[in-house]
Amino acid sequence: MTPPPPASPAAGANSAAERDVAHVLHPYTDHKAHRAKGPLIITGGKGVRVTDQNGREYIETVAGLWCAALGFNNERLVQAAADQMRKLPFYHAFTGRSHLPLIELAEMLVERAPVPMSKAFFANSGSEANDTALKMVWYMNNALGRPQKKKVISRIGGYHGVTIASASLTGLPVNHKLFDLPIAGILHTSRPHHYHHALPGESEEDFATRLASELEAMIVAEGPDTVAAFFAEPIMGAGGVIVPPATYFEKIQAVLRKYDVLLVADEVICGFGRTGNYWGSQTMGMQPDILTCAKALSSSYLPISAVLVNERVYEAMSEGASQIGTWGHGYTYSGHPVAAAVAVETLKIYDEMDIAAHAAEVGAVMQKRLRERVASHPLVGEVRGVGLIGAVELVEDKAEHRNFDPARKIAPRLVGIAENHGLILRALPNDSIAFSPPQIITAAEVEEMVERFGHALDDLSAQLKREGLTVV
Repeated sequence: MTPPPPASPAAGANSAAERDVAHVLHPYTDHKAHRAKGPLIITGGKGVRVTDQNGREYIETVAGLWCAALGFNNERLVQAAADQMRKLPFYHAFTGRSHLPLIELAEMLVERAPVPMSKAFFANSGSEANDTALKMVWYMNNALGRPQKKKVISRIGGYHGVTIASASLTGLPVNHKLFDLPIAGILHTSRPHHYHHALPGESEEDFATRLASELEAMIVAEGPDTVAAFFAEPIMGAGGVIVPPATYFEKIQAVLRKYDVLLVADEVICGFGRTGNYWGSQTMGMQPDILTCAKALSSSYLPISAVLVNERVYEAMSEGASQIGTWGHGYTYSGHPVAAAVAVETLKIYDEMDIAAHAAEVGAVMQKRLRERVASHPLVGEVRGVGLIGAVELVEDKAEHRNFDPARKIAPRLVGIAENHGLILRALPNDSIAFSPPQIITAAEVEEMVERFGHALDDLSAQLKREGLTVV
């Protein structure tokens, strides 16, 4: 068997990079390319910045994975974890067992919910939370004597996780190809991106009307008595930071109510102030029956996620569990006391700093500066976003909204260039670059981030011109 090539020409014998290539299977990675290039190894962090093993500092423009809301060195969260480790390092929530961090966190989430909610269930990731929500929908309808009402609709371009069920809900090709997904009973309706999918001259409101009509047609074609739920992020995250058109959720929810279809709001990215309100549901006018959250719930200092359900869903599940004798679902680490204690402290910090107001104020600076600095750039087709979440989409033809050939990997190339400017970026579909910095970021740090990004974009443009690529 031929051994893999070294991580990179610079990797020394038994270096961390070489050890990584030899032993680590990385998520969302081209493994052959990784064997040649090797990893970027992060060894520390402070505020909105992280440091690699060579001592180089970067602004983390996506808060890791949309998640380190309080930055990379919050001592209060470290102390909360240490204190709880000494009191009760582990206990479970099965068969009615409980502990104080679990109880307090559930209370806090129900109190802060965007619409009246009844109960909170805990898992370990956004994928698990959405997988759980889907199981709840199925369980509820069985308990109500509606075994045929099981189909679930999500959206092309939506992202809901990577378990078998949640990856099926996800509407991205890379999460389906070679995995034999999606599973049966998961349907996908149109991606609500006006920039790419509106008809010529179609307003946002008319586009929203058409999308709602398409959703209704899908439900009618499938049979309303077979469609159970609609999963949606308030703003699509990993699918490209897609902000829905004006009146979209108002019209979508009218269709859902008409056919008794539950709305599940995936707040894994948008929750806890990111959009300028505590919940993305508030920003977008959503009234969910079930809400999932994760990531910023603990500022991602420890893995934890939650599923909030309203009274209607809870009562149906409760009836089913009574019939069977138990609700046969849960995770060993559901509401883990240390993760729950860190999440409780996280929510207290959010309250003290008024996280949503801060994101709205500094987010307005970010949205304004991105548009001023790069919207007119020859490579930029669209700048979009709300609050402290945004994206810059690169195109080959601005007038036609035409993207580059994906094989050219233009956005990933910009990610590499940006590292030389002290930025860690994330590339999304359609050569979009995401911006979702830690929510503690200041206006001055936003200015620095955007300026560095502008320089990286200029460098990419210069390289493409040297290669003879003409951008229209």
